[in-house]
Amino acid sequence: MEILRVEKLTKIYGKGESEVRALDGVSFCAEQGEFIAIIGPSGSGKSTLLHIIGGVDRPTSGAVYMNDRDVYAQNEDQLAIFRRRQVGLIYQFYNLIPVLDVMENITLPVLMDGRKINAERFDELIKTLGLKGREKHLPNQLSGGQQQRVSIGRALMNAPAVVLADEPTGNLDSKNSQEIVELLKLSNRRYNQTIIIITHDENIALQAKRIIAIEDGRITRDEVMRK
Repeated sequence: MEILRVEKLTKIYGKGESEVRALDGVSFCAEQGEFIAIIGPSGSGKSTLLHIIGGVDRPTSGAVYMNDRDVYAQNEDQLAIFRRRQVGLIYQFYNLIPVLDVMENITLPVLMDGRKINAERFDELIKTLGLKGREKHLPNQLSGGQQQRVSIGRALMNAPAVVLADEPTGNLDSKNSQEIVELLKLSNRRYNQTIIIITHDENIALQAKRIIAIEDGRITRDEVMRK
């Protein structure tokens, strides 16, 4: 079942001689449960694409449909709800709130949404992420790998349809990097979530079921690696 459709996305920054075309007519679809790696050199438009899919940055032209709903036909309030409920964003630099503990950071999207915390889901996530016993730890009391696990938990807490990971292993050593990828693969299998990960690491990309390569804001390769 198709869950995501990107149609002729273009993003232009600046004007005249300073104009930069970060995306240039990007189109692709993703099925529910796919694990997709997006690769390409720095400045190729990967992060811009991810942020537009996630409702963080508006395109200059083109459209994004999630569950057949036009993401950018929504007003700002609707878009904020979409970001909290439909997508989970994982960043390279964790983006944890330093004064909140592990539990508070993970459940923040639920609390911001004014909804009750699903204690069963939280407990399952804590166990899966290997953070049992660290619920009251602040981010500065955790290792880099543990902090990234918290950011993954936050992204998964609302059970989003699509998880978007922007270089989630960029600050981690090879052992922690592989552990993070295994967690994303587990989430992909267990919850049938669509995972889209940006990475410079060829070994990580090759673990995805599909690889999309981008250069100069355009898709240059879209290859299914395995079913």
